[in-house]
Amino acid sequence: MEERAGVLDDLAELEVFRTLLEPTGIKGIVVDCPDCDEEHHVDWALMQANLRQLLDEGQTGRHEPPFDPNPDDYVSWDYASGYADGVAATAEQEEPSGRHNAGKHAREE
Repeated sequence: MEERAGVLDDLAELEVFRTLLEPTGIKGIVVDCPDCDEEHHVDWALMQANLRQLLDEGQTGRHEPPFDPNPDDYVSWDYASGYADGVAATAEQEEPSGRHNAGKHAREE
């Protein structure tokens, strides 16, 4: 159940990341693969599909990586998370009511 909750959190975070970063030209997430010791560039829709498959089947299948991706079009999960936190912090500072929001996205650490 704990792993399932983590994947659900990842899906929620991914949606936030996509909403914030896709309009800036970012196409997805770059993931370090321990199996082949290479980076995989995974677009938003494929990453979402992988996470959903992990929820449904307990594992992800193999997928074809994009052909000759431009690394500048992809960011790490940590970068996307920091970006989302920065946007939330900026929104909190600009909030006219003076109330303070949590300033964090789906995964609280």
